[in-house]
Amino acid sequence: MSQLLRRVNRHRASIIMFVIMMGLYLCLFACFFLPMGRNNFALRHASRTLGTTLLTWVVMTFVMQRIYGRFDVGRRKNKPIISSVLLSTVMTDLITYLQLQIMNVNENNNATLILFGRDFKWLLVCMVLQLIGIILFTHLGNTVYFRLHPPQDTLVIYGDLQDARETLSKLSRYALQWRVTDCVSQDEPDLIERIRANQVILLDKVTAENQRALMIHCYNLQKDVILRSQLEDVLLSNAGELTVVDRPFLSMEYRKMTLTQRIIKRLSDIGVSALVLVVLSPLLALIGLAIRLEDGGKVLFRQERMSVNGRIFRICKFRTMKEKDSAKTHQVSAGVDDDRITRVGRFLRRSRLDELPQMWNILMGDMTLVGPRPEMLDNIRKYKEQLPDFVYREKMKAGLTGLAQIEGKYNTTPEDKLMLDLMYIENFSIWLDIKLLFRTLTVFFRSDSTEGFQADGASKEENPQ
Repeated sequence: MSQLLRRVNRHRASIIMFVIMMGLYLCLFACFFLPMGRNNFALRHASRTLGTTLLTWVVMTFVMQRIYGRFDVGRRKNKPIISSVLLSTVMTDLITYLQLQIMNVNENNNATLILFGRDFKWLLVCMVLQLIGIILFTHLGNTVYFRLHPPQDTLVIYGDLQDARETLSKLSRYALQWRVTDCVSQDEPDLIERIRANQVILLDKVTAENQRALMIHCYNLQKDVILRSQLEDVLLSNAGELTVVDRPFLSMEYRKMTLTQRIIKRLSDIGVSALVLVVLSPLLALIGLAIRLEDGGKVLFRQERMSVNGRIFRICKFRTMKEKDSAKTHQVSAGVDDDRITRVGRFLRRSRLDELPQMWNILMGDMTLVGPRPEMLDNIRKYKEQLPDFVYREKMKAGLTGLAQIEGKYNTTPEDKLMLDLMYIENFSIWLDIKLLFRTLTVFFRSDSTEGFQADGASKEENPQ
């Protein structure tokens, strides 16, 4: 008994967090099935409908978690967790609701499929209750987690001081996770003693030789390591195990899309873009009218961009800047509170609706739904001078959304965007495309996703339109 108690105490924090997580999912389950059961007799008793609906809800919860992420308190802030779990739950509810209404088409219930009948109001009620539950459990989870897990002492070892300062600025937003105790150059003579004194070691763009030696030291000293991604790390991220007789290797294949993947990806592009253009045509017309009424200028903005294998195409977007400014400032990135942006344009940028005309580029085959961000030609020339690895982005067609568009911001550095694009390219799969398409919705929950550049103009990578 005493041995069992010692084990429980050793894993007390994990047990508490597991209980909170299970409490959340039981709450989400109850918030869906109790309201929906009011008008559905089959959900209140053992029946085929109950079994099928329950299975659908559980399976879709698992699938959507794989797409949007788990209830990972302690690793992310409250708002990203809430938005991810909420999107996952809403998608699960909608699909389960559709399945339930299909099963209700029988001689005992409805003669035809009814999507907006008496059950629909209870669906809205259950979503509101779930939102409240998600907010409460997320705040509870992170509060309890950080009481049980104080911030870890973190040592930053850098290869470039200027770059390290930006890293420290970003780490300061996660003070509950990491307490930066020291920031030193990779050439410091007493690195081993500094490593011993900390729990987490962050390697920020150290040389390959130093990186290998430091990682071995950290492994020997049982220290956690956070490694700043560089090209060689990304290339090895999809490496597989290979044994030749009895000799172990890592197999890194040059990733190219198969013929089947190309066909599926292109058919998906055509189907989705055509559907969006048709279904949203009234909205597109209203946006165009609003732009024209504000200043009488052109509705669309076109500019040359680069795609796969260096191919040039003309991107199509809704105009968001004053037309008289577009010609003379089209190479200067939009800043914070930029007065060149129109009132309609500010709303379009914030809601990402200015991107909708790119569906025409996708339909025509200039772009794809998921891929690296289409960059301006002047920016690409500058990037290739500063970052020779930038050319590797041209392995895939430019995309409306992608890992860099979702995880990055307008003012994310070119190097960081490059690494995000290469992570996508080197780990490409149809399943990854599906995940990123669903995860694109999380961008609307991030107030900083369209954050402009500072007035000093340190970065010029984005087109103002």
